Amino acid sequence: MRQNVITELQDLTYLKWSHVRSSSGTAGTFLKSESMIDEKKRYYKLSNFDAVNGVVGHECINEIIVDRLLTILEVDHVPYTLIHAKIGIEGREYITWLCESLDFKERGEQKTALDNYYSANRDVGESRYDFCVRNGWEQYIGTMLAVDYLILNRDRHGANIEVLRNPRKQTIRLAPLFDHGLSFLYSCHSEAEAAGFDVMQDRRCQNFIGGFSCLENLQLIRDPGQVFHGRLKPEDKELLFKGLENALPELFREKIWDMIRKRYEVLMK
Repeated sequence: MRQNVITELQDLTYLKWSHVRSSSGTAGTFLKSESMIDEKKRYYKLSNFDAVNGVVGHECINEIIVDRLLTILEVDHVPYTLIHAKIGIEGREYITWLCESLDFKERGEQKTALDNYYSANRDVGESRYDFCVRNGWEQYIGTMLAVDYLILNRDRHGANIEVLRNPRKQTIRLAPLFDHGLSFLYSCHSEAEAAGFDVMQDRRCQNFIGGFSCLENLQLIRDPGQVFHGRLKPEDKELLFKGLENALPELFREKIWDMIRKRYEVLMK
C-alpha cells in the first residue's frame, strides 16, 4: 500500500482557499484550494473551518482511512494524501492536516454532476437508480451503496457522483469514488461524544441514489457480499491507521475500526 501520510510539517501558506458551505447542514465551512505542480493539477481540502475555532474535525483523516479501506477491498477510487501543513486563511496562519488529490479526469474528458446529467437525460418517470442501470452503471452503484453503508457516508449527494464524457472519443463513464470525509464519526468533536457513538445506528444520510438510509439502500444490491473483490482481514487494522497516531485520537481509531468490522460482517452475511 502506498505511503499517503506526510507527517513532516509542510509550508503551504501560498495556497488560496475558497469557501464551500457544508451541504450537510453542519456549522462552519469546508475550504478548498488547488495548484499546478509538475504539470499536474492538485486539489486540496480542509476539515471543517470557522473563524473562531480554526480548522476543526477530522474529515480529512477520514478520507485517508477510506482510501486505504477501498484499496484493500479493491474498489476504484480517488487516492488521497494526508499532509501536515502550515496554511494561511484570511491573514492568519494555522497548523493543521489537509488532503491532497490529483485530477482524475483523462485528457479530453469533461465532467458533470450525476444529478444534472440525470435531469437532462432521464426518461419520464424514470427513477435515479433505474436511470443508472439503463446506462450500464448497476455494478458501480451497488459497490458505492455498499461502501457508503460500510463507512456511514452521510453526504453522497448528486454532485458527489460525477459523469465523465469524452466527446471526441464518444466515451462516458462514472468517476472513481471520491469525497468520503463526512463519514465514520465526523460529527463527534470530543472523546466523550465518540465514546457514546453507536457505530451500528442507522443515521439519516443524504443519498442521491435510494433513500435517506444507508442500511435500507442495501436492498438495491443483488448480493452485497459479492460487491468487493478484496476481503477485509483482522490484520488490516494496522494498515488502515498507520501514521495517523498524531492526527486522530486512539479512541476515534478504535471506534472507526469497530464500525468497519461490524458493518462489514453485515455485508458478508
